[in-house]
Amino acid sequence: MNLNAMLEDLEELVLCESFSADHEAVARSAEVVADQGTRLLGARPETIVIDGVTHLRWSFGTPRALLVGHHDTVWPIGTLTRIPWSLVDGIARGPGVFDMKAGLVQTFHALAALPSLDGVCVLVTGDEEVGSPSSRTLIEEAARECAAAFVLEASADGGALKVARKGISIYELLVHGRASHAGLDPEKGANAGIELAHQILAVAGIADRVNGDLPGRTTSEASPVAGAREIRARETGIRETGAREAGTREAGTRETGARESGTRETGTQETGTRESGAQGTGTSPGSLGTTTVTPTALFGGTTVNTVPALARVSVDVRVPTLAAQERVDELMRALAPRLAGTRLEVSGGPNRPPLEEASSAALFAVAQRIAADLGLAPLTGVGVGGASDGNYTAGVGCPTLDGLGAVGGGAHADSEHVVVSEMPGRTALLTGLVQAVLR
Repeated sequence: MNLNAMLEDLEELVLCESFSADHEAVARSAEVVADQGTRLLGARPETIVIDGVTHLRWSFGTPRALLVGHHDTVWPIGTLTRIPWSLVDGIARGPGVFDMKAGLVQTFHALAALPSLDGVCVLVTGDEEVGSPSSRTLIEEAARECAAAFVLEASADGGALKVARKGISIYELLVHGRASHAGLDPEKGANAGIELAHQILAVAGIADRVNGDLPGRTTSEASPVAGAREIRARETGIRETGAREAGTREAGTRETGARESGTRETGTQETGTRESGAQGTGTSPGSLGTTTVTPTALFGGTTVNTVPALARVSVDVRVPTLAAQERVDELMRALAPRLAGTRLEVSGGPNRPPLEEASSAALFAVAQRIAADLGLAPLTGVGVGGASDGNYTAGVGCPTLDGLGAVGGGAHADSEHVVVSEMPGRTALLTGLVQAVLR
């Protein structure tokens, strides 16, 4: 791999800022990414604009290997004046360099090294950092047709691959009460704030109930998708067995319904969780830890002398398995009011299914073998609490390996950086993985 050429391409992408909320900037970035990909892949992508957001898709023949990345970043336009592109002592810096523009460069150069692109699909989205609201359907449709998905999100600490990710659910619990004068007639009111206090305690206890109900259970025990889809690694590639089509259709329907009936996730998925994974080998189902159900933002009341008629709390849920996600949903919807005159309204639901280690185990084993053949350092795998588009590919039954992008650190922080000496090896690893699937 030509590192100098890769660094020139990385600089080009970083210098084109692409803040997720600025659709015009994302469109400009898409043009730069499209031109770079065209030069290296020999074909222009399909440009897909959904709800004003620009996505790119390359497809060669009948796709079997899906490569997923995004070109939007969390950095507002103008950040380059404060954090300029730089390359000093083997460290590249700049907004989005680690998350995940280096991953895009590695993708294009890895594919350029293949003798043929037949069977490859590349999807570069423009809204991952805000939860992929317009690209989720594109991702899931592409994944259903492929034997494997490789996600070029940045690596975890020390270059570890991300072999599992928690799923995410987001809820809002709204309490309806009855207003009255707090001094003259407090007994005539139904205090939504007091009811909310009861409900917050009940919500906080859901995690213990779920973790007690489902010790060690995995998707394969609770989901017909995983039960119908088993994969195994062979020296010649990845092959699939099981009733994929029927199972993934059922999962896709369930997930889409949950999304349409619930609250869309509007926050960044990786913030604060990207580097907090538990070390693993890609085969231990417990590396993601337990389910967490966390009441977060609170709102309620109007004035100091009025019994509140409305109060609400947002709830963040992180789950290691689909079974846990479904159990949390069941318990959230079973909440009941404690005070007379109050009622509850629960909105939201599952947003991203978990990427369980069963989905990545075979691909991770192949990656370890390829890394050894290339003379790279032994690969490690971690489970992380943050989500990515890999949650969507795994959720429809496609074997998925994540964290194949840059080695470095500081995602979403001023310290964001890439260790450029690692780029050629990671690129060669990706080339080998795609070849293993296409054989």
